[in-house]
Formats: sequence, C-alpha cells, structure tokens
Amino acid sequence: MIDNVLRYIETLTPDTPRNVQYIEGAIAAGLVALALTVGWYLSKYIGPKLRHLWEARAGYESELAGRRIRDMTRRFTTFLLCGTFLAIYDWNLIAQVVFALTIAITVGLFANDLIRGVRMPDWLGTLIGLALFISIGSGLVGGIEPISDAMDRVGFSFGDRRISLLWIVTVAMTAVILLAIARVLMRLVTYVIGNSELDAAQKVLGQKLATVAILAGAFVLGLDVLGIDLTALAVFSGAFGLAIGFGMQKTIGNLIAGIILLMDRSIKPGDVIAVGDSFGWVNKIGIRAVSVLTREGKEHLIPNEDLMTREVENWSYSNPNVRISIPVGVSYNTDMDQAIDLMKQACVDVPRVLSHPKPVVWMLEFGDNSVNFEIRCWIKDPQSGVGNFKAAILKRVWDLFKKHEIEIPFPQRDVHIRSLPSKGRVVLEPDTEANPD
Repeated sequence: MIDNVLRYIETLTPDTPRNVQYIEGAIAAGLVALALTVGWYLSKYIGPKLRHLWEARAGYESELAGRRIRDMTRRFTTFLLCGTFLAIYDWNLIAQVVFALTIAITVGLFANDLIRGVRMPDWLGTLIGLALFISIGSGLVGGIEPISDAMDRVGFSFGDRRISLLWIVTVAMTAVILLAIARVLMRLVTYVIGNSELDAAQKVLGQKLATVAILAGAFVLGLDVLGIDLTALAVFSGAFGLAIGFGMQKTIGNLIAGIILLMDRSIKPGDVIAVGDSFGWVNKIGIRAVSVLTREGKEHLIPNEDLMTREVENWSYSNPNVRISIPVGVSYNTDMDQAIDLMKQACVDVPRVLSHPKPVVWMLEFGDNSVNFEIRCWIKDPQSGVGNFKAAILKRVWDLFKKHEIEIPFPQRDVHIRSLPSKGRVVLEPDTEANPD
C-alpha cells in the first residue's frame, strides 16, 4: 500500500528521481522534528514568562490559561520554523507534503487554543481549527480552488450579490477571528485603563468607550475584508435603524444612560445609594444595569435608565460623610444632664464615629412614658454598614446607663375603673401561679 502511494506521488513529478524525493522527504522530516524540539524547549522556558506577563495584564491567575499559552508558544514556533524551511528551498513533493501537514496541524491547534483561551465556546475553537487545517491541507490536492469552487456552486443570487456556501463560511470565519482578536484587545485595554491614575468613574467610562471603539473597528474591518461596500447598506439603513429603535430601545437607552452617569459622575463605583427598596454600595456599572451590593450579600441589578428617571439617594455623592440619627428614651426621674453626657461618651467610645463634626444629643420631646432624645453623629464609611453601627452605639449606651443606674422606661398604661358590678364584690389581686394541688 505504501509502495502504491509512493508510485502515485512519483507520477505527479515524473522528472524527479525517486531517491531524491526520499532524501528530501527524510530531510524535511528531520527539520520538522527539529522544529518540534525547538518549540518544546521554547515553550518550557519562555512559556512561564509569557504566562506571568499575561496574568499581570489580565489581572487574574489561571492554570488553564498558562497551559494554553505554553502550547500556543510551542505550536507557533513549530509553524514559524516549518514555514521558513519551506520557503528557503524549492522542495520536491514529498517534502512539501511533510511541511504542509505540519503547518496545517500546528495552525489548526493554535487557532483552537486561541479561541478557547478568550473564553469562546469550545466547539467554535474546534470548528475553526478544523477549517484552517482543511484549508491549508487542501493545497496537497491541487490547492483550495477545487474546494472553493464546489462550495461556491451551492447558493443563490440576490441582486448583484452571490449568496453561496463559500460566502457564508468566509463571513463566519472572519467574524469569529475578528471577535477573538477584539476580545484579546479589550482585555489588554481594560487592564491598562484599570491600572492608570484615573478615578473609578473615569476608568469605567474609558473601558466602556474603548470596548465600543474596538467592536466598531472590528465590524468596519470585517466589512472591508469581506468586500462589502458600506454604501450598499444605505438602502436598508432607514428600516434597519427603525427596527433597532423599536426592538432595542430599552437596551440602547440603558447603554446611553450608563455613559451619561459615568460622564457626569453622579454615580460611581463604591458610592452608597438608595433606590426604592434597594440600599447598598455600587459594585459595578455595566452596559445594561448597575450592580448594587447590599449588606445581606444580595446583588440588585438596577437598569441604568431607572437611575436617570427615578429619585436616587447618593450618600457619598460629594462627601462620603453621613450623619446617623439614633433615638433614645430615658425615664422622667433621670438626671438629664448626666444622660446627655453619657450618650455623648457612648459616641466617643465607638471608633467609627468622627470627631469632627462632633456628635450631639438633642432633647426632642416629652413622650408618654419617657423623655425622648436623639443622638446625631457622623461616619465616613457607610458602605461598612449602618445597622451594625447603630447597634454598637445602642449597646454602649445600654452599658453606660446600666452602670450609672439610669432607667430606660418601657410603655405603661394607667387603668381607671369608673364603675363596678352592682351585685357581688370584686377583689383585685396580683396574678399568682396556680397550685397544682
């Protein structure tokens, strides 16, 4: 069987002696082995450095990403060396087959690792890798022309445009490759902007604008690569824009609202806000919604458009300091000056209370059962919790009141009996536990 294959190869180049083909084929195989060895050594020594560089740029560590970077380094080195060997000499057919198969396999595997490395579906990486392998390997049977001609015959004409299987496959592969490149660029740009000296709002705005610019550039580049004239889309732009306006008005509205929020800096990551029943600090401003993280660990996703149209309480808009009011009641028999001093002392004893502005205690009213006061103090970290802060103040007030024998009254009522039954006698006695005997 092998002899038949060799005879067939010899018939393709009858002017070349068989021994020359074998020698060049053996040399090509040796050069491929050399390329694989060099790629393995480079991936072993350079791969960890490239992994460290990628993790520093991407901002996270991943064992899977490190392994893929090492494999991509080995395959890229093999491809580069085999391509160089193939170009520097006029090889015979057997040597060309050896180099072409090696290049096709390494390019297919490299594309597969690249697409999976940017967190695109695994099946998509496999599909693109196979497509590249077939495209390069098809040169062994006379080039890509026979395959492309067969795929071009499957289709239909739409005006001046030929919609064929070849055109669809070309569009799909171009879109996937450009999207993979765009995602890599977005990760790098996000890291660079995230480590700049801009404030939190400007970083988020810069990352969003860079993302939109990269995607728009990829879209325009894709149209240019595919040879699609932008003027041809003018006929459909009106109807298409109208359909987008009605079908995606909420999405586009949220996108624009998010950009406006970041530009006027009314809401920034880290701000403490209250919107309706949602209270917490802004964790992230996304394209569609703002993530608000509560003290219970719940994450509320509030559409950006709602933050533009609804009333929003931003506790840290211009100043992170927030005043907290805590009501306290004491008995009418209490020394009021002493109670005020103790409540002020309770504020001083809690570390989160700011010394400036100073905490104050106001007598508000004479209630039914107590004299009601209100402690007013300031904190600068509402994102650390308001409920736990109030609990700390009240606990300290309780301890000081108990130490100095100050009574905190509870509600009580006086009952006045205006009439008794005309017959018999009613005796009012305190409740006693029933005797089991």
